[in-house]
Amino acid sequence: MNSTPGPSGTGTRPGPAVALGLVILCIEGYDLFILGAVGPALLAHPDWDVTKSTLGFLGSLTALGMPLGSIVAGWAGDLYGRRLPMAVSLAWLSGAMLLSAVADDLTLFAATRFVTGVGIGALIPLVTAYVSDAATPSRHSLQVGTATTGLAIGGIITGVVARTLLPEWDFHTLFLFGVLPLVLIPVVWRMVPAVVRDEPGADAPPAGAGPADRQEPADSTNRLATLLSPRYRTATLLFWAATFSGLVIVYGASTWLPTLMVDSGYDLGSSLEFSIAFNIGAVVGTLGAALIADRGFLKAATMVSFLLAAVAMITLSTPQPRPVLLLASAVAGCGALGTQGLVNIFVAHAHPARLRGTALGFSLGVGRVGAIVGPSYVAAATAISWSKAGFFAFVVPALLGAVLIGLLRVAWSPSQAAGGDAAPEETPLAR
Repeated sequence: MNSTPGPSGTGTRPGPAVALGLVILCIEGYDLFILGAVGPALLAHPDWDVTKSTLGFLGSLTALGMPLGSIVAGWAGDLYGRRLPMAVSLAWLSGAMLLSAVADDLTLFAATRFVTGVGIGALIPLVTAYVSDAATPSRHSLQVGTATTGLAIGGIITGVVARTLLPEWDFHTLFLFGVLPLVLIPVVWRMVPAVVRDEPGADAPPAGAGPADRQEPADSTNRLATLLSPRYRTATLLFWAATFSGLVIVYGASTWLPTLMVDSGYDLGSSLEFSIAFNIGAVVGTLGAALIADRGFLKAATMVSFLLAAVAMITLSTPQPRPVLLLASAVAGCGALGTQGLVNIFVAHAHPARLRGTALGFSLGVGRVGAIVGPSYVAAATAISWSKAGFFAFVVPALLGAVLIGLLRVAWSPSQAAGGDAAPEETPLAR
């Protein structure tokens, strides 16, 4: 086994690609978690009359733009290369956050959150596909997982900034930091390849594939039809459903965790500490699970991560010593953001480069229904007279996600991965 990282089968060195992906998703994580961090400040706004239902609506409105961004960007990334769509998405996201910072009424602010959602939705599949293209085969999960921890690191930064500046500063100020992606556009233009190069052997059929599994649409540019062809169909639908479950947890928690902790009797500063612990858990959990996945246990690691989310949320709903609650919040981060990172790694692993962006885009795009539903779903649960209902609302999608991943039959052989020229399609897909 050659353990020295070098250019992947697509010609891009993994180290710089991981670093760039990490930075981009770190900024995106800030943009994602900022609404949850300023949630208590929004509820206390003297003029906007924000309620818990309004906060849930804002979270869902942000998520509403994400499917559009994910599907269009993923498809464009496969068709035109990763560089141009990534640069456009960074510019879009910066402009959206600037508009949020200057919005002077709730209606305009809500509109800017939808526009922000489009940019957030676009960057995740593009960055995941780009890093996956460049990853060393035997370290695929670790390298892609390292980049995707940027979302959680961005969440940590959000919590630190909010704890430092709120409530003394106007919450609009926090959105100004979201303009930073503009400085990355020249870096993207220099580092990201203009075209997508497939791995050697990517046209090989899945191992043990029968005639039906070899069938693909004659028009190879119709990538959605390829994803729904017999070769990929079952895995595609399971990935979509698992992403839905994961994003219910991620976006429900990102919007509601600080507010739920305040409702449980903690002050704003304490609730933001729980949010920081949530994201630290996501970083550590993702890296740990990725190391396990690269040893042939991607499916098991993803299932366990879903189950950890359920256990953590149940623990957070009960009176516990503060260290235990902080630990539970960290485990919840591993089971929410960390799990969705693993699902994205799974999708990237199961498809060749020419389909990877489209597969990630549609998985995240269709799954974004969970992101849309998540904040309002938790908001509805908090309206129930039972004070712990908001925490228990996360248990159902966590258990469902574990079951869905359990039904997948996408195999990962470390010996294949280490070979360097085995394509993702050479492993059997769910049938």
